Parts: sequence; C-alpha cells; structure tokens
Amino acid sequence: MSLQVELVSPEARGWSGEADGVLCRIVGSGDIQFLTGHAPFLGALDIHPVTMFLTDGSKEVIAVRGGFVEVSENRVKILSDQSATPEHIQLTEALQELSKIDDLVDKDKENQDALDEQKWQTARVAVAEDA
Repeated sequence: MSLQVELVSPEARGWSGEADGVLCRIVGSGDIQFLTGHAPFLGALDIHPVTMFLTDGSKEVIAVRGGFVEVSENRVKILSDQSATPEHIQLTEALQELSKIDDLVDKDKENQDALDEQKWQTARVAVAEDA
C-alpha cells in the first residue's frame, strides 16, 4: 500500500501521485518522514525541499516556502505558500539570488525576511542541483 500525496500552492498544483514515503521539515521539530500507516499528523512546514519517494524507486523533490502538511488515512496533503519544481528553477539564477541574499544576511543577521529568503533560495538551489 502507498500514500496518496498532493502538494498544492496558490499558483497551481505542484505534484500529485503515489509515494512510499514523504520527507519534509517541520518548523521547530526538524525533518519527519511519513510512511504508510502513519498516525494522523498536522504540522507547519519550514522553508525546505520536500522529497516524495515514489513507488517505482525514484524520487520527486520540490522546494516549499512554508505552509502546512496534514497526514490522515494514508493521504499526505501539503499546502504550501509557494512551491518550485526542478523544471521551474534556473540553477544559475537561483545561485545569483542566493549570493545576493547571503550578502544582505551577512550585514543584518536579525532581518527575518532576509533569513527566510535565504532559506528559500537555498531550497531552490538544492532542488535544482538534485534534478
């Protein structure tokens, strides 16, 4: 038996399908993996890649910019503020954006918006490099 997974964001459905497992990062708790039969769960997503381990042995990795994950009855619903699939990320552009934001964070380590943007660009780079 597998998990039915749906990842959506305001722009569009990011991914939908079956998976043996889903790995994501929860705010304040770290990484968590959901497998078939997982107890019901609701958590706030951190800005980080989400990995779906597909039933054919491959994986799908998508960057998410926060949101929520809900698990119930072998269904995983991921509602993200923003998502980016590998096909929609230009690695060169993401690296340039990350470099710019790194400079800003170096100047002001208390700027939460800049720290969040740094996490987002880091997630985009990781997804693009993983593709």
